[in-house]
Amino acid sequence: MSTPPAQQPPALPVTFRPTHTRVVLLTVGAVMFLVITAVAVTLERLSTGERISFVFTALLFLGGLWLLSRPKVVAEESGVTIVNITRVRRLEWAEILRVNLRPGDPWVFLDLSDGTSLPVLGIQPGIARQRAITDARALRALADAHSGTSAAQ
Repeated sequence: MSTPPAQQPPALPVTFRPTHTRVVLLTVGAVMFLVITAVAVTLERLSTGERISFVFTALLFLGGLWLLSRPKVVAEESGVTIVNITRVRRLEWAEILRVNLRPGDPWVFLDLSDGTSLPVLGIQPGIARQRAITDARALRALADAHSGTSAAQ
C-alpha cells in the first residue's frame, strides 16, 4: 500500500467541523422543538404547568443536540483549539506529535507530547467520510509544517 503524497497545508486560520452532521443535528433539534411545542399548545387538556414542561423538555432535547453539533477544530499560527462536546482545549503546535485517522476510527485522535491521546470530534467520518479524510490530511500537513516533528499514520 502506498503512502499518499504530502499535502500542502491550508492557509491559516482554518476551521474544521463536521458540517453535514451539524446540519442534521440542528435540523432535527429544531423540528423536534417545533413539534413538541405545537403539541403542547394544541392539546386542550393540558394545564399551564404541563405545557411549560413540554416546552422545557423540547428545549432540553434541542440543547443536547446543540452540544453534539458543537465540535470543531480551529487552527491558527499560534496553535490549535479543539472544541469537543463539553470541553475546549488549546494546544501549541509543538504539543502535537501525530494526527491519526485510521480505518474504523470514529474521529481523529492527536498523539500529544505529554504521552496522551486527545480525541478531536471536529473531524469525524460519520456522514462525510471523504471530507473527514481531507480535513485530517490538512490538519496533519499543518502540524507537520508548524512543528517539524509530526508523523502521519
